[in-house]
Amino acid sequence: MSAPDYQRLAGLFPTEVVTHSYVSDVQLPGNAGTFALITLDNDVDHSRPTTLGPNTLLELGEKLDELKVRAEAGEIVGVGVTGKPFYLVAGADLSAVKGISDFEAGYAMARLGHDVYAKLGSLGVPSFAFINGVALGGGLEIALQSDYRTVSTGAGAISLPEAFIGLVPGWGGVYLLPRLIGPENAVKVMIENPLSNNRTLNGKAAYDLGIADALFEPADFLEQSLTWAARVITGEEQVQRPNAVEPAAVGEAWDAAVAKGRAFVEAKTSNAAPAPAKVLDLLENGKTWTREESREAECDALAELMQTPQFSSTVYAFLDLVQKRGKRPAGAPDKKLARPVTKVGVVGAGLMASQLALLFARQLKVPVVMTDIDQERVDKGVGYVHAEVDKLLAKKRISPDAANRTKALVTGSVSKEAFSDADFVIEAVFEEMSVKKQVFAEVEAVVSPECILATNTSSLSVTEMAADLKHPERVVGFHFFNPVAVMPLLEIVRAPKTDDAVLATAFVLAKQLKKTAVLVKDAAAFVVNRILGRMFGEITRVFDEGTDAATADNALRPMGLPMSPFTLLALVGLPVGQHVQESLHSAFGERFWLSKNSQKIIDAGIKSLWQKDEDGNAYIPEETLAMLDFGTTPSTSEEVLRRTQDALAEEIGLMLEEGVVAGPEDIDLCMILGAGWPMHLGGITPYLDRVGASERVNGKKFHEAAVAA
Repeated sequence: MSAPDYQRLAGLFPTEVVTHSYVSDVQLPGNAGTFALITLDNDVDHSRPTTLGPNTLLELGEKLDELKVRAEAGEIVGVGVTGKPFYLVAGADLSAVKGISDFEAGYAMARLGHDVYAKLGSLGVPSFAFINGVALGGGLEIALQSDYRTVSTGAGAISLPEAFIGLVPGWGGVYLLPRLIGPENAVKVMIENPLSNNRTLNGKAAYDLGIADALFEPADFLEQSLTWAARVITGEEQVQRPNAVEPAAVGEAWDAAVAKGRAFVEAKTSNAAPAPAKVLDLLENGKTWTREESREAECDALAELMQTPQFSSTVYAFLDLVQKRGKRPAGAPDKKLARPVTKVGVVGAGLMASQLALLFARQLKVPVVMTDIDQERVDKGVGYVHAEVDKLLAKKRISPDAANRTKALVTGSVSKEAFSDADFVIEAVFEEMSVKKQVFAEVEAVVSPECILATNTSSLSVTEMAADLKHPERVVGFHFFNPVAVMPLLEIVRAPKTDDAVLATAFVLAKQLKKTAVLVKDAAAFVVNRILGRMFGEITRVFDEGTDAATADNALRPMGLPMSPFTLLALVGLPVGQHVQESLHSAFGERFWLSKNSQKIIDAGIKSLWQKDEDGNAYIPEETLAMLDFGTTPSTSEEVLRRTQDALAEEIGLMLEEGVVAGPEDIDLCMILGAGWPMHLGGITPYLDRVGASERVNGKKFHEAAVAA
C-alpha cells in the first residue's frame, strides 16, 4: 500500500480536541544532563480525558522529530512523556474514530500511530514514559513503545481495552506486551480483563506484572521519576525485567496462553464478536513475526475492524450509552435537592445485605448498621464484611488503615432502634411482600421523618410496599445486581408518591457508590429481570413443548450472551428464577411462561437442570428427565432464536408504551450493565431492529435512524 496521506486524514477530524505536546527542559539531578519532558495536555478541565486523534499524533511526531535533532546535537540526554493531572492518555478519540468510513482512512490512522510511536525508539537517547494516571489503549502503547516506564501508585484505569470496544491493540501493544510481561499475562491484559466488564489495572498491579519498571507515590511522582531516569541514564540504575521473554524460548507457554485466551473468548462471547479472535490471531502469529510484519498485520486488522458493524455497535454502546447517557441519567432531579447521608441502615444480614453494607462503608465512609432477627445472623453478616475487608487487605487493594476504618464503620444489632439516627435505610430481606411491608412499618416507627427508606426488591411493587406507611413519599426502589461489588447497574425505582428530594438523594448516592443509575417506573421486575424473565420463559416453553434441552439452551448463541439461559438459571438458582417468573406471570399473564416442569424439579429438591460428568460436559440425568412431561411440537434452533427475538421485541415495545423508562437507550443501558448484554451487539434494541424482530412484532423499529448499523 502507498504511503498514507496523513494530512488528508487529519482533515477528516475538524472537531478533534487536540492533545498538545508541551516540551520543557529539566536539569536532571546528579549532573546527569538536560532532559526533555513532553507533557500531553488538551488544555481543558481536568475531568476531560486527553485523547489521541490524527492532529494530536502529528503534533507529537513533529515534537519528537525536533527532539531527535537536539539529541543528535548533544543538547539532551533523554526524553520523557507524561500527562496532565490524572491522565497519561485515555486512548484514541472514539467519537472521532467512529466516523472513519473507509479502509484507507482506517489504515492511515493505524499507520500514523505506528509511525509516530516508532520515533520514541529512534531518538538516539533513552525514552521514558511516566504513567501518572489513566493510560488506556493507545495511551498505554505510548508507554510500551518507550524504553523505560514508571507508574504512580495513584494511577488507575491502565489497560488495553481494544477487544472490549471491537478493535485490537494495534499501535504495537499486541507485539510488545507479551514480550515484556509474558504471553499469559498479556492474555490477561488484552483478553480476560477487557471481556470481564472492561476491568483495568491500577499502578501497583501494572508494576507487579512488569508493565512498568518502577513504582512511586503520587505526591512526588514526577520528581521521583526524573530522579530514577537520571540514575538509569548514568548507569547507576540497572533495570531488571523478570517477566520479559523471547517467544522462541517460551514456545509452548506462548501457544498455551493463546489457547487459554481462545477458550475464554468462547466462554464469554460464543465467538460472536470478531475483535477478541483477531487479537489472539495477531498474538499467535506474532510469536514468529518481526516487528515490521506485526505492524503491517496490526494496521490491516485495525482498518478492517473499524468497518465492521460490531465496532460501530460497540462505540454506540460504550460511548453513547455507558459513557454519556450513563453519566447523565434521564429524568434524574436536580442534585441540589439531595439530602446528606451520614449514616446508613441495612435491614437483613444475609449475603446480599452484607454485600450492600460493605459497599456503603467502603464508598461512603459513613457508619453502617445491620440488623436481623437474632444475634447469630447479625454476627454472621458483620463477620462476612470483615472477612471481605481482610481479603482486600491480603490482596493489597486497600491499606491496613483503610481496612481498620472500614471494619469499624460496620456494626450490627438485633434492634431496629439502631436506625434512629440513620439518614438512609435499605432493606434486603426475603422477596415476599408481607415481609417487606412489615419491615418498613417497623423501621418507620423508629427513624426520623427525613430518613429515606429504600428497597432492594428485584420484582415487587414499590408502590404497594409503601402504601401503608405514614410517609410513602420517602420510599424509593434501589435495586442492585449480584455480585454487588462487580455489577455496575443500579435501577432506581420511582413510585407515584416518591418525592424529588428522595429521588435526588438516590441518584447522588448511586454516583458516590460508583454505580450507573437508570430511572425506572414502578412496574413488575422493572427492566432487566422483566426482559430476562421473558427470555427464560420462551426457552423453558420450547423445552416443555418437546425441544431437546441442548437445542433450547444453545439456540441463542448467535447473540453472544455471556451465559446460556439454563446456565444462568442454574447460577441464579431454579427456586429464585421460578419465584421471579411467578411474579411476572401474575403481573402480565401468559406472556411469561410458568413452567410446570421447572416446578417439578424444584419440588424434587433438584437445584439445577444440568449436571456435569467427569469431563465437565453438561447433561440432564435420566432420572430428572423421567419426572418431566413434554409436548410433541419441538422447535429447531432457528425457530427458537426467532421466537425469542420476537418475544423480546414485543416485551420491550410494551415497556416503552408503559413508560417504564424514558427511551430505548435506557433499556439498552440496563441490559448492558445489568445483564452483560454484549457490547458488540450495540444494545438490545438496535439488535432487534437489525434482525427484523421490531418490525415483525411492533410494525416499526425502536430507532427511526440507524443506530450502530
